[in-house]
Amino acid sequence: MWNFVSPRIVFGEGALDALDELQGHRALVVTDINIVRLGLVDNVKAHLTKAGIDMHVFDQVESDPSVQTAYQGAQMAQDVQPDWIIGLGGGSPIDAAKAIWVLYERPDIEPAAIAPVGDLGLRKKARLITIPTTSGTGAEVTWAIVLTDTTEKRKMGLGHPENIADIAIVDPEMAAGMPPRLTADTGLDALVHAVEGYTCSWHTDLTDGLCLHAARLVFRYLPRAVSDDRDMEARERMHYAATCAGLGFGNAMASMAHAMGHSLGGAFHVPHGRAVALFLPYTIEFFSSQAPDRFAELAASAGFLNAGGEQGARQFAHQIRRLCHDIGNPNSVSEAGIDRKAYEEQLDKLADDAMNDTQMVTAVRTPSFEETRRLFLYAYDGRIVDF
Repeated sequence: MWNFVSPRIVFGEGALDALDELQGHRALVVTDINIVRLGLVDNVKAHLTKAGIDMHVFDQVESDPSVQTAYQGAQMAQDVQPDWIIGLGGGSPIDAAKAIWVLYERPDIEPAAIAPVGDLGLRKKARLITIPTTSGTGAEVTWAIVLTDTTEKRKMGLGHPENIADIAIVDPEMAAGMPPRLTADTGLDALVHAVEGYTCSWHTDLTDGLCLHAARLVFRYLPRAVSDDRDMEARERMHYAATCAGLGFGNAMASMAHAMGHSLGGAFHVPHGRAVALFLPYTIEFFSSQAPDRFAELAASAGFLNAGGEQGARQFAHQIRRLCHDIGNPNSVSEAGIDRKAYEEQLDKLADDAMNDTQMVTAVRTPSFEETRRLFLYAYDGRIVDF
């Protein structure tokens, strides 16, 4: 038996108008300082004012939000006592908003204990709204929370189905100002979600269609969105692709590229989308000898000619590398600018953290520690996986 979890989704141009109809007294907007500077918080405030809701802002969220940031935001929530918490931004502010909400409702638990077991007992104090300003993470429609343990230098995959948003507002106008590099990184994140959601061992018929369509959209529209920030058709399609992929993988799971990407990001602060996309072709090649068919199906669905089977899966990995190259993203760890000596010094920890990541559970071929370590080395050099 499976459950499909989703917020109410309001999407399309003008979707932000849904805030005009909110019932409540106070809202805490969780965001970062760049979103404030871009004026997007002011846009939200204008709508909340129409609804008669007093707004407070926590804008201290950093890239890859830390446990300490979640505690700081939760303390502000305790002070303000909001009945709405609004996550506004990319994956980092939205993940932080989820964690802050849980800690506000449940100050008796630690962040590391936010796991999909038992009952959290949320929605006694507040409800959650998510408003993405990037087109990639899908965090607006998932219950996953990723926080960084700065002491251990690792990312923690947390979350409970109860901490899914009540309302996700998916308005492409909110992502119109993304610069090319952010557009590329977040768009590739959506692609990895779609690919891993379709190919992980927990995929279902209800998630397959979302992932297939999201992957097609990314291959078609991401290069356009990166090359022309005025191409609003491409912006709109990428915004919807991110949400489709989020619903897909959020109700299936991700897989090994996410486990390796989390490990790299925790150690070397590589942006999430860039990190997981970098590892995706290597994991596909690793899987291709034992479970190639669904990767070959994705290739065919995206319009690439392939021979099916292992050859088709490897051709799909090649097409992903080609897309990364075309939009200026690295295809190896060395291309990402990481020093080899520093990387090799962290190699055992990288492999260990990846092996212990929750996203490794659904890999269709389970790697040993030595195979994981080897994959990290192959990814550094840009070598085709042959084992």
